[in-house]
Amino acid sequence: MRPERADTAFSPAPPAGPGDLLEADFVAHYPRLVRIAYLVLPPASDPGRRVLAAHALVQRTLPGCGAGPAVPAVPRARRAGETGSAGYDGLRVRLLRRALRTAGRPHPPLPRVWGGWGLRLLPRAAGAAELALERELSALGAAGRAACVLRRLEGLTAPAAREVLAAAGAADPDGALAAADALPDAAGTAALLASPAFDACALQARPPGLLRRRRRVRAGVVAVAALAVCAGLLGLPQDGPSPGRDTEAAGPTRAAPTAWRDATRRDFSVWPARGPLTGDRALLDRALAAWAEPGGPVRVSATPGTSSGPPAGAPRLLFAGVVERARVVLLHDGLRAVRYAEPLGGGGAALDFARTDAADAVSAAALVVARPGGRVRYLTAPWVREVSVRDLLDPAAPARPLARDASGVTAALPSPAGDGACRSWETLEIRDGEGTRLLTDLGELAPVRLLSGPPSAASDVAGPAALAAWARTACSLRGLRAHGVREVGAWRYALQRLPEANGTAAWVCTRAETWRGAGARVMAQFQPPADRPSAPGTVVARAEDSPACGVREPRVLAGVLWQSRAGQWYALAAGGGRFRSVVLTGGVSGESEGALLAVRSRPGARADLHGLLPDGTRVQPLR
Repeated sequence: MRPERADTAFSPAPPAGPGDLLEADFVAHYPRLVRIAYLVLPPASDPGRRVLAAHALVQRTLPGCGAGPAVPAVPRARRAGETGSAGYDGLRVRLLRRALRTAGRPHPPLPRVWGGWGLRLLPRAAGAAELALERELSALGAAGRAACVLRRLEGLTAPAAREVLAAAGAADPDGALAAADALPDAAGTAALLASPAFDACALQARPPGLLRRRRRVRAGVVAVAALAVCAGLLGLPQDGPSPGRDTEAAGPTRAAPTAWRDATRRDFSVWPARGPLTGDRALLDRALAAWAEPGGPVRVSATPGTSSGPPAGAPRLLFAGVVERARVVLLHDGLRAVRYAEPLGGGGAALDFARTDAADAVSAAALVVARPGGRVRYLTAPWVREVSVRDLLDPAAPARPLARDASGVTAALPSPAGDGACRSWETLEIRDGEGTRLLTDLGELAPVRLLSGPPSAASDVAGPAALAAWARTACSLRGLRAHGVREVGAWRYALQRLPEANGTAAWVCTRAETWRGAGARVMAQFQPPADRPSAPGTVVARAEDSPACGVREPRVLAGVLWQSRAGQWYALAAGGGRFRSVVLTGGVSGESEGALLAVRSRPGARADLHGLLPDGTRVQPLR
């Protein structure tokens, strides 16, 4: 039999041209490309603007949109993790090139969302794991985020990812890959990157502000023209009405007055609404309007890493009242605490933002409600039973009682966050039924928790030893103002007998953790004997984004040149943790058994310091 032939009555279709194939790849992989763009853009951006920026970047990757060089006509051999489509791989390179340029200045021309009052388009709500990954991605930088996407989401091998990063113009592909590969739990990270929280095509629609629609014409036809290529991937929530639509008329939400008593987790979400002006709808409307669209006379401030964009839904009301000649409203949207204040006599209002995600009963124990003339007043949580004032620079003095009104607002106490001489350090001491805590003001909306002890067993500051250590450490906290700090721990990691019977010195490391996860600051102090219990120590080393003196790496090593009373100079060093030896080489040499070292030296001598652990691992000093 002759083989069956195709019917010759129909002419074969003409082969698709390169432009058609490229457009087909673009449409087929559009959601995937948008997810990549969304992940590479800075996580701290406003979510709505970040969504539109991701779409803008992708839509400009096609030739003719200023996307850069065309796709190579002859595809090279495919590598593991690549699609088999030269068009997609070329689009991805051009997208990453544009995203890396844009990440440092995230304000590209955005697609418009047409209509009489507009829409805010947001990705699905993120859970705790996604938020934790956002913090880690934020610390990587744009190239590190791109490397993470290529390795964990796209599945490229390290050599293939390095080639893509180099083609996209990354300054240090190897460094970006090293930072991305250092993220723990590769499988878990890959699953999170593919989750709906990072899908900028499966979106929720929200009004641009809680009050905006009510003030404008409600009629109109809304078309999301710029996102048309999502073609059905634009998802509206199916599990109930939009929170923004239902809560506009009602204003902010409120927790039940006693919700905190039975709550499994105590944080800002169970604070009841307190204050004499919680029923002042006009005041609440002004606060919400300022949050939705700050501008004009409204002064806006935010802690590092905190978005100042509008809330995705109705925030929770925590407080509304008159404090220090201003009407004050405190709100919370699950991730941020927000303070709105307007002077009674008129004038510009203030809007302050502080990141508070993953707050617990202690970090949600108080918020700053006012700062009158170098002093500070707090609104305390309903579970706080007593409040006092303790001066860290006077460790032997007892705490002084501090009055509170019926709403939980404290009397004013001196703020140590000013620029004057460090003669006292007044802290807020609270008792909450489970213990005594010390909180201090560092110039932001959320006070900072103080801890004492080794990183693996840090506890709240209590007892003579912990108070004595903080007395000589407190003034160094000034270098942490306006840094978004959540808590600071002080650990007296070594005591060293000084040569020539000069007494005993203490070595202390302090570690400041931030709300955003990145930017932790570590300091090592040398505290020789002093006449005053509050005499400050000498900061001999400091670092940022170092794991030293923390739970991940509970070790620290530092050294100092010190002069005895007789005039002799010594090189001293001390390690915190289990050290086999401490070694000095160079201008001064010496080695000790254990974690303490003292070697005769001379003024201005320079030496290299390192330590050895029992297994021979080399430990570098804090720098």
